[in-house]
Amino acid sequence: QVQLVNSGGGSVQAGGSLRLSCAASGDTFSSLTMGWFRQAAGKEREAVGRISRSAGVTYYLDSVKGRFTISRDNPKNTAYLQMNSLKPEDTAVYYCAASRTLYPGRTGRDYDYWGQGTQVTVAS
Repeated sequence: QVQLVNSGGGSVQAGGSLRLSCAASGDTFSSLTMGWFRQAAGKEREAVGRISRSAGVTYYLDSVKGRFTISRDNPKNTAYLQMNSLKPEDTAVYYCAASRTLYPGRTGRDYDYWGQGTQVTVAS
């Protein structure tokens, strides 16, 4: 069993930055692929990006490319989502997720564990 705890959300002005953290416990963190998802009010959940076990491979949602960076620190059992140049359309609840699958899909169905989510609000 894996427990994930999200932190780092908040309210910022457009153009600002936030860094979200996802602390994992309960299993070997380095054996898990980590993903970040978001869900805006009234919209479906979407995959923001994913980072492989060794942090060698990542992918990003087109709308966040060049602005968001996913990273992980395996000795600290923590994954991060650095968000720069934030826009009002980035407002959502952000979730981290962990998968035992090497390359989980973008729907979220391949993820086994989820954080509780953290609200990010970007004011214009």
